[in-house]
Amino acid sequence: TLFAICASGSGPNDVASSAPLAVDTASSFFEDLTMSRLQFIAKPAAEIALVAATPRTVIQLATPANHRVVIYKVAFFFDGVSVTGEPIIVTLALQTTAGTMSALTLVKTDQSLGETIQTAATHTATAEPTTTSHLDGWECHPQQGWAELYPMGQEIILAGGTRVGLICTAPANVNVMPKIFCEE
Repeated sequence: TLFAICASGSGPNDVASSAPLAVDTASSFFEDLTMSRLQFIAKPAAEIALVAATPRTVIQLATPANHRVVIYKVAFFFDGVSVTGEPIIVTLALQTTAGTMSALTLVKTDQSLGETIQTAATHTATAEPTTTSHLDGWECHPQQGWAELYPMGQEIILAGGTRVGLICTAPANVNVMPKIFCEE
């Protein structure tokens, strides 16, 4: 879609002679907001066991050097059985070390795209990484789940060479199925 914008004369209130300036909204504004659209999901194949009162990084993403990554959705679902269970604290945070975790294969949401995902991912920390800044956080009942979809233009943008982890701290033993939806 093309819109004509009038460029005015010398001052902000001068509407003397104006010439239209064409702006292609389909290829400029939205391309800046959506990057290259190589979307992918970080999701382990099975639930991850949480031990009572022990923080555990359930997913960690490592962005490639000099390559930004956008997190546009975070989701986590618990399988608790206690109606009176205390909430689980879930945090999305920057991390400076890898910790000890298992490799995680990322899945493109559009399998027809030929590009290779550059981001690396791991899951289920057995030795916790060093956590620095908290980016977002939630409290969730152990019989529920949550999906946070960030509005367009307000997604979490990670700089190249950054690590980010989804950390769960449950008051009682419970399993979690975490997911992080991203775009390169």
